Amino acid sequence: MYSRAYVEITNICNMRCSFCHGHSREMGQMTPEQFSHILHQLQGQTAYVYYHLMGEPLSHPNLPEFLRMARERGFKSVITTNGTLLHKVLPALLEAGLHKLSISLHSFERDDEETFRTYLSRVANAAIAAADAGTVVVLRLWNKGFDRGRNDLALEFLKTAIPGQWKENTRGFRIREKFYLEWGDRFQWPDQNAPIQAQQVRCYGMVDHFGILCDGTVVPCCLDSDGVIALGNVFREELSDILNSPRAKAIASGWQRRTPSEDLCRRCGYAQRFS
Repeated sequence: MYSRAYVEITNICNMRCSFCHGHSREMGQMTPEQFSHILHQLQGQTAYVYYHLMGEPLSHPNLPEFLRMARERGFKSVITTNGTLLHKVLPALLEAGLHKLSISLHSFERDDEETFRTYLSRVANAAIAAADAGTVVVLRLWNKGFDRGRNDLALEFLKTAIPGQWKENTRGFRIREKFYLEWGDRFQWPDQNAPIQAQQVRCYGMVDHFGILCDGTVVPCCLDSDGVIALGNVFREELSDILNSPRAKAIASGWQRRTPSEDLCRRCGYAQRFS
């Protein structure tokens, strides 16, 4: 089994963050019928469903329904969000069985301080409510070197707004049980026009995870924003056949030799984390 599957329920986002690669695909979102079909295909492949590749999952009007559908089929739901819509939908998500919530705090790195503080206040309140409900919560600041001092401001604000131990570790802080703040460096997204990062590198796409774009295209990881490495389409083929195809197997075996089988993978800055 894979540790997780990324399912892009929508590729539409309510923000244009500087760190995000974006995509050139037609805008779209999954229907409940399509999502149900994907859940059926995921049975036996993974126990964890992540609700993003591109797009803001909280903007999908059927998200609580999707979480209930996943829970009924035995899946655990994990959401990564910019956090701007949490105050509107969080109660419905918690009732539907949200397992883990990751909030990308660096989404507001360009806004004025007052707007940033308002955003942080809403995020803090939502994060506390989620953690109190038993959901795993991770606050993410994946923007070292690009924060213009905002990381210090965010940390100072959140330490005051969120009670806890705030015990520092190598990845950030353990605020309390199942509640964390995580540091991270900004990385270069894989892009066909980007320079080759390395010939010898390792990653985990098709090893412990894969992705499904909102049109059903299966890709090896959550960073293939334009579906360059299209392995098949889950609405036209069996997912098990796609995952066992020669191209998919070549990607996984290539990582074992630290030799990417796909050109796009050699142009990915994120993979350098595992080198």
